Amino acid sequence: MDTDDLSEETYCAIIEEAERFNHCLTLWFGDLARSCKDEDEYIKQSIELINEIKKCDEDELKSIFFGDSPPGSMVRSALTKISGNIVKVKKIKGRKL
Repeated sequence: MDTDDLSEETYCAIIEEAERFNHCLTLWFGDLARSCKDEDEYIKQSIELINEIKKCDEDELKSIFFGDSPPGSMVRSALTKISGNIVKVKKIKGRKL
């Protein structure tokens, strides 16, 4: 699927929030959509990606952000915000993911 296939709520919750933080993070969430068959899978995969990035050390974050990583605490804060947005989307859509 493509990010254009996401509902407005999911797109705003994940893609737009990632872009507000850092374009590189947006690229990761955008690329993730290509491997998903539908929005439900995309949301599940996004949660997994968030959890994986939160575990990264500073060197791994540099790689994720193509050499120009924001401080880890800022990255984790942005990911927590996106996670909270996902919870809201799931409530709106009545999803049990």
